[in-house]
Amino acid sequence: MVSQDFSREKRLLTPRQFKAVFDSPSGKVPGKNVLLLARNNDLDHPRLGLVIGKKSVKLSVERNRLKRVIRDSFRLNQESLAGWDIVIVARKGLGDLENPELAQQFGKLWKRLARSRPRPEVLTETGVTDSPHA
Repeated sequence: MVSQDFSREKRLLTPRQFKAVFDSPSGKVPGKNVLLLARNNDLDHPRLGLVIGKKSVKLSVERNRLKRVIRDSFRLNQESLAGWDIVIVARKGLGDLENPELAQQFGKLWKRLARSRPRPEVLTETGVTDSPHA
């Protein structure tokens, strides 16, 4: 069971970590006024980075509210997101959404991202890969 906290190890902290996700995302989930980019991180927990610029959300109060709601949603859904580095890019209009609507939207985005993870191929006893794409 993954702990429900949002400690330092669950955050993307350095420009290099953000750049890795931007340069080669293995998962993209577009939503209304938002884009999720994700990349495998080979860890047992997900990490989150937020890009909410002044250009897309003018007021700092709104930017901080968005960050708070998104972090909380991430914290509650992180069990299904293990192994991803996720960057959320806010677009114009995201700050206009109310908190319950935001939480609902991000709940759906996390589910879509979790479903987009490539399935690991399972080796059968004969040594042949058992994959639906084979």
